[in-house]
Amino acid sequence: MKYIISFLIRKIPRKTLQLFSHWVLKIVAIFYIGSNVECSVCGKSFRKFLPYGRVARSNALCPNCLSLERHRLMYLFLQQKTGFFKDQIRLLHVAPEICFIDKFEALENIDYITADIESPLAKVKMDIHDIPFDENSFEVAFCNHVMEHVDDDIKAMSELHRVLKPGGWAIIQIPFFPPIPETTFEDWSITDKKEREKVFGQDDHVRLYGKDYADRLRSAGFEVDENDFVQTLTEDDQKKFALPTDEVIFLCKKN
Repeated sequence: MKYIISFLIRKIPRKTLQLFSHWVLKIVAIFYIGSNVECSVCGKSFRKFLPYGRVARSNALCPNCLSLERHRLMYLFLQQKTGFFKDQIRLLHVAPEICFIDKFEALENIDYITADIESPLAKVKMDIHDIPFDENSFEVAFCNHVMEHVDDDIKAMSELHRVLKPGGWAIIQIPFFPPIPETTFEDWSITDKKEREKVFGQDDHVRLYGKDYADRLRSAGFEVDENDFVQTLTEDDQKKFALPTDEVIFLCKKN
């Protein structure tokens, strides 16, 4: 299964996977019925999660809602550490993850706007370098695993900061590839896909983030809390929800 999923991710366009993979995986889920792990997003239990990734990680993908480790962690964080599920919020969700869309749309306290430059799941077509909303428009923004794809990440971060209201907050996650360099690396002369994957971790990435990521967010105007929420959870819960124990949540606030 690891090799099959890795092959499909590499060979099938992202748009096609976003539109159709969840229907296929609902059938696969029948063969994973069990109670060893639980998805914090959809609440379904399985004997294990599916592998996922270009280099497939074991026990990663929920076959019911398609949450990954980072999504299950983020959902628990929203439940336990924020007022997300009870406060009146206007939310901008950039590159919306399929596991969250129905959940967030169903929340009566959320005015939910999804946006992306190419995702078929988003309602608004939007270039994150030039967000088509007025400043101070949103209480909350989510933008996960996007910055490694964009031409100017500081500009994109600044745009998110601009459209947030004072007191608003955002979660802006990116992937890290160990060993994590001290500073973020970019080289626009690297255009070959195989070389990009070797240097940046994935062939559609344009930079390799380093330990200075939080400082890049701060340079865009944010106050950044590098939150180690996962370490506050019990080992049993980390295993139950199959969480990434090394994932820091970058909680970005606008003063």
